[in-house]
Amino acid sequence: MFCLSSTAPPTVRIVHSGHACNVEEERHTERVYTIREGETLELTCLVTGHPRPQIRWTKTAGSVSDRFQDSSVFNETLHISKIQRHQGGRYYCKAENGLGSPAIKSIRVDVYYLDDPLVTVHQSVGEAKEQFYYERTVFLRCVANSNPPVRYSWHRGRDVLSQGSDKGVEIYEPFFTQGETKILKLKNLRPQDYANYSCIASVRNVCGISDRNIVFKLTNKTASPSIKLLVEDPIVVNPGQTVSLVCITTGGEPNPTLSWVSSSDSLPEKSVVKGGTLTLPAITSDEAGVYSCVASNNVGNPAKKSTTIVKGRFWITPDPYHNDDNIQIGREVKISCQVEATPPEELTFGWLKNGRAMRSSERMVITQTDPDISPGTTNLDIIDLKFTDFGTYTCVAALKGGGIPEISIDVNISSTTVPPNLTVPRGKSPLVVREGDTVELECLVSGKPKPIILWSRADKEAPMPDGSLQAESYDGVLRIVNVSREMTGSYRCQTSQFNGFNVKPREAVVELIVQYPPSVEPVLLEMRQGLGRPVAMNCRVLRAHPSRVLRYEWRLGNRLLHAGHFDQSDETEYTVKSLNREGWGEYTCDVNNEAGAGRCTFLVTGKAYPPEFYYDTYSPLWQNRPTVYGFKLQWTQMNPNTVDRIVAYRLGIRQLNRDQEIPVDGTITKGELNTHNLTELIKPAAYEVRLTPITRFGEGDSTIRIITYSGDPRDGKFHCSFEEEPICMFTQDKNDDFDWTRHSAATRDTKYTPNTGPSDDRSGSKQGFYMYIETSRPRKEGEVARLVSPFFNVVPKNPYGIANPPAYCFSFFFHMYGKHIGTLNAFLRQKGQTAAEGPAWSLSGNQGDRWKQAKVSIHPTTSFQVVLEGIRGPGIEGDIAIDDVTLEEGECRDLPPISKHKNTAGGVYP
Repeated sequence: MFCLSSTAPPTVRIVHSGHACNVEEERHTERVYTIREGETLELTCLVTGHPRPQIRWTKTAGSVSDRFQDSSVFNETLHISKIQRHQGGRYYCKAENGLGSPAIKSIRVDVYYLDDPLVTVHQSVGEAKEQFYYERTVFLRCVANSNPPVRYSWHRGRDVLSQGSDKGVEIYEPFFTQGETKILKLKNLRPQDYANYSCIASVRNVCGISDRNIVFKLTNKTASPSIKLLVEDPIVVNPGQTVSLVCITTGGEPNPTLSWVSSSDSLPEKSVVKGGTLTLPAITSDEAGVYSCVASNNVGNPAKKSTTIVKGRFWITPDPYHNDDNIQIGREVKISCQVEATPPEELTFGWLKNGRAMRSSERMVITQTDPDISPGTTNLDIIDLKFTDFGTYTCVAALKGGGIPEISIDVNISSTTVPPNLTVPRGKSPLVVREGDTVELECLVSGKPKPIILWSRADKEAPMPDGSLQAESYDGVLRIVNVSREMTGSYRCQTSQFNGFNVKPREAVVELIVQYPPSVEPVLLEMRQGLGRPVAMNCRVLRAHPSRVLRYEWRLGNRLLHAGHFDQSDETEYTVKSLNREGWGEYTCDVNNEAGAGRCTFLVTGKAYPPEFYYDTYSPLWQNRPTVYGFKLQWTQMNPNTVDRIVAYRLGIRQLNRDQEIPVDGTITKGELNTHNLTELIKPAAYEVRLTPITRFGEGDSTIRIITYSGDPRDGKFHCSFEEEPICMFTQDKNDDFDWTRHSAATRDTKYTPNTGPSDDRSGSKQGFYMYIETSRPRKEGEVARLVSPFFNVVPKNPYGIANPPAYCFSFFFHMYGKHIGTLNAFLRQKGQTAAEGPAWSLSGNQGDRWKQAKVSIHPTTSFQVVLEGIRGPGIEGDIAIDDVTLEEGECRDLPPISKHKNTAGGVYP
């Protein structure tokens, strides 16, 4: 019997993996995920619903420059490698399948970071005389960017400075900085105030972020920077010249650093900065402007000196009294020369004809001070043009006072000097290209002198492909690489009035048409369905060019199912009325136009969704036999009614190479809790369990979980002799210098260091295993190895909380033999603690060639771990070994007298 397909609106929840520092619930509906800058963020959106919902990740908040919203992620997992601070904010996962309202969940990502602090030094205003800091009041300001808020502390040399500790020192946080800046005020400097000051910025080891510090040396020579430019101001250059700007420091302690900036956003790409010298090779007119040298040493304000690079240009005006733009004998011609300089009133001009100086006359009128023309402009009017007037005219500009190079501009006046003309070559408009091609828009320009062509968008206020509003071209060609659909439109080419004729600009328009294949949705959609049920697949065209002739083809694999043309609709649908076994597979809908094809893909399958393990139970089920435990496996089935009835589950346990089927009686409903008991599991091993649902289609999606033996001391005694490779779920600390090594006396080579380490395990067996630290090269004195136990649960017998923390006895055997033995420490590490307290047990030095037992009582208040730390001594004969680690409920009994090598936390058995 077959059931009709059931539909369900989407639901969604967000799970995380990666490098979280902390995950907190906020107002029961949203979580705050804390991560350190540079770590990997990985968020996964788990959805239910039928049809299978489409998933979209978006983001709000964060930096304005963050472009995440413009490129949303359309898959289940959001992965950001090396996350940066501006990528913090609120991330939303949205799932929709057309049924009901979309399901939306959000998680707030908080990125933690701490930058190196920066110290700036200021003196009280108006008190500087002979020496910068002699009997002055000085302020040292410390700033560090951080999240969470930073705390500051000041040191003078090795002494900690605090408010009230020194009458000559005040430490305060100005109100306007909202506590973000810590200021150290030194009132009327004394000899002892000349010292090294260190500012330490701390976020209290949150997220494992260590403190940062900076040192500033304050002396009686400390002074703000001063500089000098070894160049004239302004600098007048001709295009093509190489310009070098030199800046030197004339004062400042500490020694200032020099940098160059320009009035534009950045220095020219080809510029070279070496020390205080800025070189601009083959300068262009666009690179003229203000260039500034900046010196900084964090004392006072940075010093800044600027110079200006100026440029020139010209244009020709034919007879202004005639409409004809041609230059003709007997007409009037005006040559205008403009130079950008500061100040423009200080410019002086001269004119040359064929290299010889000219003077103003009745027919050759030179104007420099005409109030009708703008400053920095000179005109040469040639009245009643004659054949003998043809030639090269040079405009020479200089600034008064001398010492600055002149700038000169040449223009030729001849019978062939003609105004510009602009046309579009035949067949070059409209241009039809495909997306991704390289295209050249072309305008033919004639005239002498030949003008520069300016390209811009003619149909809308949009930037050019390079992002600018206007692009220059010297040959009339605009080249666009990797053209996109957004570049479709009209492009205007027009002549520039500079370095050419001062006439109305000539212009022409080129039409560009970019064809692109259809964009369709969905790109990929998985559809799960049982046999005998209908399946409807819909492929929709979002946009395409050209859009008039669109064909579609439906296929299952390589078999053509249906083909046709789009008429009025922008979508096509294909329906399988009753799904059979041959109907499972990959359906594709190709939508074609002249530019290519877009493809919708539907993966139709009867594959069951994965089971979801039910975690909120105790991990192990303790059994009476000391080395065996069982486990009650519990799970629910995701969307069980979407496909055919689940008839069984395949259970695999990798470590046991066990594979069996768990039969299912009846129909599983959504949310129904299924159970299966696992037995004969060996303590303290961990097992990887794989669970796979089975339908008439075959096996569905699998889910894997790790079953671990937690060693809960409430239910007995935890004991580990390191005989098995998993070493009882102990792990190596990732933040230490090297690892503990598992060995037996039968396999360990002691020829290299025969006078250290054990010759057998604690029970006296040479085949038995233990853990030890190998202190041979490349190990160095003081290096640390830490072995961390699994978590042990502390659950109060009183449901209202822990009134008196329970006690546990932690014991282990150790072997510390060798003349270079270092230190063995035992720590209690409680869940949620950012830093461990001092050791609960510690012992140093050679204890003889024998195993001894240590015992220490601990009183945890929450889930905890124990950490065994070995510290390498001064030489290679310093191997430390441990064996038979035990944890029992209750205080340690029969403690021996305190050893003289021990602290007061525990005891040592010889």
